[in-house]
Amino acid sequence: MKTNHFLSLITLLFFVPLSYAQTFDSAIDYLNFIGKEQTEVTKSMWKYTKAVAHSKRDSKISKRREQLLDQIATSKKNITKANGFDGNDFKNNVLELIRVNESILKQDYAQIIDMKEVAEQSYDLMEAYILAQELADKKMEESQATYEKQLLEFAGKHKINIVENDSDLSKKMAKSNEVFSYNNKLYLLFFKVYINDVYLNEAINTKDLSGIQQNSNALNIAAKNGLEQLETMEAYGSDKALLIATKEVFDFYVSMTTNDIPKLIDFHILEEEFKTLTNSIEQTPAKKRTKEQIDTYNKKVKAFNNGVATFNKTNQNLNNNKQRIFNDYEDSKQSFLSRHIPND
Repeated sequence: MKTNHFLSLITLLFFVPLSYAQTFDSAIDYLNFIGKEQTEVTKSMWKYTKAVAHSKRDSKISKRREQLLDQIATSKKNITKANGFDGNDFKNNVLELIRVNESILKQDYAQIIDMKEVAEQSYDLMEAYILAQELADKKMEESQATYEKQLLEFAGKHKINIVENDSDLSKKMAKSNEVFSYNNKLYLLFFKVYINDVYLNEAINTKDLSGIQQNSNALNIAAKNGLEQLETMEAYGSDKALLIATKEVFDFYVSMTTNDIPKLIDFHILEEEFKTLTNSIEQTPAKKRTKEQIDTYNKKVKAFNNGVATFNKTNQNLNNNKQRIFNDYEDSKQSFLSRHIPND
């Protein structure tokens, strides 16, 4: 007679008589033992990868990684010490898959952490970082799917009926990776535009007029190209929120480089002219200053003061609008992930 049981997050909830103890005298006892050890490792791994993707606290991530490695070591030790059931094939397969997860954590994610530190320096570095993370997540998803397949085969061999459903961890991981893949595709498009803003800000901070003009033009072109690419991208299902939020950032950049940056450039040019004229006046003895020089200087003082007011107003509005746009973008991204990433 077959016993029906359900698999939820691969935490095997087997309804057995209270007289059963974990002596591994039955396949059910052994599956309970293996399920507990393996599932805790995989769920913790999954949570860790998502923390790496979104957490800004690198020290916390590093500590969590060390704790996870300790957890893996403990699970490996527990499974290794225990006798298998009906031979050691299933036991050895589970141990091998745990070793795969350990390798992903020690090697793949060690590299990913290093890549994350420099990812924002260029588009190529960001693209390489995201690709490395997607490949590592895919490995973990495939490892979990293999485990579930082997679990079902073992259960079937011992007349244990396990009902699969959408709450199985491998399905959640597959769904999660699908969502992150869509998010990453849009983020790379965003970052390809955004990196030009980083370079523009560097030029503005150093008052490099040539750099400001060059990077402003590059940002304008990149934002317009980004808008064209967005036109060809589909929503995630019926959810257009992330597309809309990204479009708003690009629209802002086009407006900023068309309307606001020229005003900042004009002010810096005026500032240089004012400095030059001031130096000329100061180097000319008061008795030798002509009326024309004094009138020209006074006009420039008035123009410069007006320019300061315009610059401050433009700069303040620009910073406020940029902060608002980026806050909306980040909120939209986090809301999008919350809506579509399965719960633990």
